[in-house]
Amino acid sequence: MTYSVRIAPTAERQLRKFDPQVRRRVQAAIDLLAGDPRPPKAIQLVGGSGEWRVRTGDYRIIYEIQDDKLIVLVLRLGHRREIYESR
Repeated sequence: MTYSVRIAPTAERQLRKFDPQVRRRVQAAIDLLAGDPRPPKAIQLVGGSGEWRVRTGDYRIIYEIQDDKLIVLVLRLGHRREIYESR
């Protein structure tokens, strides 16, 4: 069962700001979420509305899984020291 991955406009803007090498690595991790939205290293965030987090080096991908529609919605991307400030 394959999920459709959608990236929110704010996450798209954040992705464009990354260096090309980091952008490729983060995009590859996002693409892997289509096959398995809950990989072994993914963690469900506490205090959120069902958000999940996956690591990619020093960068984090915050996303939401909609199982009824088979959609993975990427909400935020960023460096580990900055990603949790807006929560």
